[in-house]
Amino acid sequence: MRSVLAYSGETTPRPVQPATQLCQFPQPLVVRRLFQSSILSLQDVLLLAWHTVRSLPGGRGAGARLIAQLDAVGVRSVPIVMLTGLFTGMVLALQASVQLKQFGATLFVGRFVAASMLRELGPVLSGIMVAGRVGAGIAAELSSMKVTEQLDALETMGAEPIRVLVLPRVIAAAIAVPVLALIADIAGLVGASLVSVMYLGVPISAFFQAAIDQVVIDGFVFGMIPSDLVQGILKPLAFGLILSLLACHHGLRATGGTAGVGVATTRAVVSASITILIADYFLTQLLLVLL
Repeated sequence: MRSVLAYSGETTPRPVQPATQLCQFPQPLVVRRLFQSSILSLQDVLLLAWHTVRSLPGGRGAGARLIAQLDAVGVRSVPIVMLTGLFTGMVLALQASVQLKQFGATLFVGRFVAASMLRELGPVLSGIMVAGRVGAGIAAELSSMKVTEQLDALETMGAEPIRVLVLPRVIAAAIAVPVLALIADIAGLVGASLVSVMYLGVPISAFFQAAIDQVVIDGFVFGMIPSDLVQGILKPLAFGLILSLLACHHGLRATGGTAGVGVATTRAVVSASITILIADYFLTQLLLVLL
């Protein structure tokens, strides 16, 4: 024991601390730092959104850039959104049939699927799928441009990175995600109708009539627009803005060379997915009050 103490430069042994003291962590400090970093990140995202709005209408070549991003964000995301909606609708029909069959109410499967897909699952799943595919791509592209100093080259040439790179991606996501959500809704209803016909023996006309009845029961906005459709468009509109802004934010703030590209991509996908789920709750509360 004395040789060890002499090697460490100590002459007397340290008192043994209780196990409860050894297991203590500076939790308040960690929570405070996490809260501060979250507030600063939110501030940066809001500033990015403000600068994006100020960069409207986009300048020369804005139309071509927007069309290119609509193709990248919207058209190329159609297959994955269709598959997601299709199998989600099929699973919903199967799960609903298990419960409704006990009461002999399998004819109401269409109502259950229509309400679930139009209000929640269509918008949320579309937003998360696009966040995973497009958000990762946006973050990787912008972060690679940041670490290789291409953004500095754009500024040297007199081009604004936000106007050239951020604005078309944000607008394209705001346009494409609601359309993709509608595609997911339609695919989900088609998948559920196939399950209803093949496994439950429900005629396809009865299935879609039940779905239409559910939309009618939920009411209309201004007497002509189904409230379910309004929710199914406003939510993915907000999700498109969220995922595109967060992806651009993490991409523009990437540091650390090529390793920073992977970090920015991961943060973009995770933060966008979590924020979409959180925003869905508050949007649901707001829309239930307003509609």
